[in-house]
Amino acid sequence: MGIIKPVVSLANPKKPKLKPVQVQAVVDTGAITLCIPEHVRIQLDLKESERREVTVANGKKEVVPYVGPVKVTCLGRSCFVGALVLGDRVLLGAIPMGDLVVEPTKRQVTVNPESPNIPSGIVM
Repeated sequence: MGIIKPVVSLANPKKPKLKPVQVQAVVDTGAITLCIPEHVRIQLDLKESERREVTVANGKKEVVPYVGPVKVTCLGRSCFVGALVLGDRVLLGAIPMGDLVVEPTKRQVTVNPESPNIPSGIVM
């Protein structure tokens, strides 16, 4: 499928005077959460709420800071999530993707074609 890198806006909803950060994220449909590098945490003045153990791609376990909330906006769709602080780039996992979908043949992220005008979700 290749690497998909949508532009996302990250903001700290607790600090509305801080300008959101525009970044090119890497989509990882095998990941669950949002991961941000330390420099983004600093720019958004996000406070650590706890530490979490994670397993990274090579199978190694690490304990990393968990911060939030973070407002994630992409293609006009927004959500509020916590973020793990690790790595050197923003990684967009399944939860912050919300109802955005990956189009592998076009190597892009788009809004859910079944709900193009308003965010949607499944609650059961």
